Amino acid sequence: MADYIYTMEIRLTPDQQRGVTLVQEIARAAEMNIYLTGGAVRDIISGFPIRDLDFTVQGNPFKLQKELERAGVVFSWGDEDLKAIHLVLPGGVRAEISTARTERYEKVGKPPIVAPATIIEDLRRRDFTVNAMALSLNPGSRGLLMDPFNGAADIENKVIRVLHNYAFVEDPSRLIRATRFAARFHWPLEERTQARYQSAKENNYIEHVNHRAVGVEIEQLAYEDDPLHIVRSLEKEEWLKILNPHWTTAKVDTVGLSQLVKTRQQMNELGYTPDPSPAVLYFLTSRLSDKDVSDVRKMIPRKDLVEAWKDLEDNAKDLAKRLTGKEAATPSRTWKLLSEARPEMTLFLAVTAKQQAVEQKIKNFFTKWRQVQQKIPLPEMTELHITPQLPEYSKIAHDVFMLLLDGRLRSRTETLKFLKPLAPPPPPPPPPPKRGRGAKAAAAQAAAVPAPAAGKTAGKKGKAAAPVAPAAPPKPVVVEAPKKAAAKKPVPKKAAKPAAKKSKGKKKKR
Repeated sequence: MADYIYTMEIRLTPDQQRGVTLVQEIARAAEMNIYLTGGAVRDIISGFPIRDLDFTVQGNPFKLQKELERAGVVFSWGDEDLKAIHLVLPGGVRAEISTARTERYEKVGKPPIVAPATIIEDLRRRDFTVNAMALSLNPGSRGLLMDPFNGAADIENKVIRVLHNYAFVEDPSRLIRATRFAARFHWPLEERTQARYQSAKENNYIEHVNHRAVGVEIEQLAYEDDPLHIVRSLEKEEWLKILNPHWTTAKVDTVGLSQLVKTRQQMNELGYTPDPSPAVLYFLTSRLSDKDVSDVRKMIPRKDLVEAWKDLEDNAKDLAKRLTGKEAATPSRTWKLLSEARPEMTLFLAVTAKQQAVEQKIKNFFTKWRQVQQKIPLPEMTELHITPQLPEYSKIAHDVFMLLLDGRLRSRTETLKFLKPLAPPPPPPPPPPKRGRGAKAAAAQAAAVPAPAAGKTAGKKGKAAAPVAPAAPPKPVVVEAPKKAAAKKPVPKKAAKPAAKKSKGKKKKR
């Protein structure tokens, strides 16, 4: 159980992880069981990039909308019939929260009849086994993977399998989705799935697809990592004309789209995370007529995506104008302007800029000027006590970088000369060690100990007591006193007589 939670935590980005925690807490407060489902679980297990978060709750997700908006979540659009809301979580994370439901189709391509259900019943109504898994986010079962149709096994085997025989008949948009998944993952359709796919295609069930499903499929193209490959696969299967009758790969700006993908990867490596979806749609429909572009926009359910697409060119022109004006007259000013601009605008302008000056400034921003940061003398700054712990450190480092960019600091010597006046004063020397109350009391007690007691202590089992012993040793006094006392005493007569007899006896023997 814990293994899947650990896998989820290491696979989600920090923003996605915070999004999961936020939605989980709000659903718990509303006393709704909540699960991470669908593509999010598939991508966590498979190792593919996690594009968005899909949640399923046992209840009405619209009841969570107010609390979510109070927490900074942006409501994108909702589907009252399917009881699903589409959101943008803090950090730009796309998410969907839907109710656990069953779907019953009375006619081919018609919207289903929806009824509340358990999470297992909800998984049963889905399209492919790899999308029919759920990860519990509830207390007591958090981390439990529900996989009733062995989706994890199909991920391991790298195949796409439908859940039941009528999957393509009930919802013909699954034909487009199957092609899109096969192209994205480079996985084949499972043998029986391929047969059902071919049968549905030959019977032209796609003509019954509804407009809402088509709009969702168009929107999904904007989030693909390799949209050109997806579009070519859809065209090969004749699904691209279902999205728009005049849409072909010839109407796609392939050069611009390829450059967009490449520039986005470079920005990601530098720590920028632009949302390329409006620009992707711009290049995918670059050569369509205005009417066709308008029709495509009307079908996309996410209106904030459509608005960003519409404003793309105007915002890019405004940024280009600012880059050629006084606001970007020096490298440092240009750096400031591009650092504060939306990454999406910088990404789009880097691909579409027609003025050489604008193109060069953006190129320098991503390459040449970043190398100047390596000239900041960090070791010498540390020696001057200009470290990140200093409140002014960020400003000092930024000022040095700006001066280096503009060439106002040309050498390390000049840089150090600029830094020295900004260095904080050296820290004061440490204070001398203070003798505590315990040490003072011990010293006073040692001074009060009498000399004989100190001598006795020193003689016990070799224990050192020299520091507290008196300067004059007591031994001579103790030894001398008995001798004087013995000299003063008169020798008894009885004690002297035996000595005299003994000496006489010795003389006789001689």
